[in-house]
Amino acid sequence: MAPMPFSEPWRMFRRMQASVVAAAGLIYAAAVVNAWRVLPGGAALKLQRTAIFPAIYFALSLVGVLTIVPVRNAVLKHLWISFRTGYGQSVISVLVGVGVLAAAGGFIVWQTQAAVHGGRYPAGAFSGYAAGIGLLLAQAFLVRRIERDPALRRQIEAL
Repeated sequence: MAPMPFSEPWRMFRRMQASVVAAAGLIYAAAVVNAWRVLPGGAALKLQRTAIFPAIYFALSLVGVLTIVPVRNAVLKHLWISFRTGYGQSVISVLVGVGVLAAAGGFIVWQTQAAVHGGRYPAGAFSGYAAGIGLLLAQAFLVRRIERDPALRRQIEAL
């Protein structure tokens, strides 16, 4: 198989997009496991608040970014600017990105612990994080779209 014609910075950027989706999914899964272990209520309530409602927000975010043209164009522009400024191409930027995801996961755990002690059920935290994963997945898909744009592809290959 012939090597990809894309520059190393682009391949690193593209890997970063896929890696943050994977990291976000794993962090979310860990938060769900924790929630199932400690939250009050039955399995139906936990399923609804940690999986069903968040799945709706995930789908709305993913489909919205991919199908609403002004939103898609804004995300494409953001991705291109991020690439051109070097984000996702260094260890520090990857660590910062994953750190933000971990902090948001920590917020879910904090909200879960508050619910254990009589606070509000953390359904909003789970749904918000799931919507964020939908956006991250959409970005990973849109990176491939950037590669298919002839003008941008020439710039990617020239780096």
